[in-house]
Amino acid sequence: MIAATLAFYLFSALAIVGALNVIFQRNPVHSVLWLIFTFFNAAGLFVLLGAEFVAMILVIVYVGAVAVLFLFVVMMLDINITMVREGFLKYLPVGLLVGGILLAELITVFAGWVMSDSADVLRAAPAPDPSDIGNTEALGLILYTDYIYVFQAAGIILLVAMIGSIVLTHRTRAGVRKQVIGEQNARRPSDTLEVVKVESGKGLQ
Repeated sequence: MIAATLAFYLFSALAIVGALNVIFQRNPVHSVLWLIFTFFNAAGLFVLLGAEFVAMILVIVYVGAVAVLFLFVVMMLDINITMVREGFLKYLPVGLLVGGILLAELITVFAGWVMSDSADVLRAAPAPDPSDIGNTEALGLILYTDYIYVFQAAGIILLVAMIGSIVLTHRTRAGVRKQVIGEQNARRPSDTLEVVKVESGKGLQ
């Protein structure tokens, strides 16, 4: 019990440190690496909760795919930090306004939060035997029944993010040579190859 408590505080502290470094790192690549570090610690917390399937998905999907995709996109975008800093003060009032609105909404939500009347009934309901249903099966039943619309919305958000990253990385830039498949297939040997008969002793010097 003591080991589990110590592990919880260790993973929690490291996850908070990683999350803060994601925000405050000046280099975007370093921010993504700290994000991967945070994901690993979050996976450790899920293991302590007994949700080993969620921890495995967090490591395989988010660390192995999403975070690596973020890293590639950040490196391909070649973000100009100087230009970003120049526009910071320009958009600071708008950012403060939007942040204030979000903060007011959060305060309103938490201030009006009340316990449901059926919470005591649900808490007193007998829990199912863990041996009757597996962790993965229970998660699948909840995910694809009660939260199916949220699951589909998350998929749409990821699709939009993927399309946005593709559009950003394929923007028109000067000095970049791109491959045109149609022109390559239309080329003939006579367009690129010239056979010249050179007499002996009269070649180029």
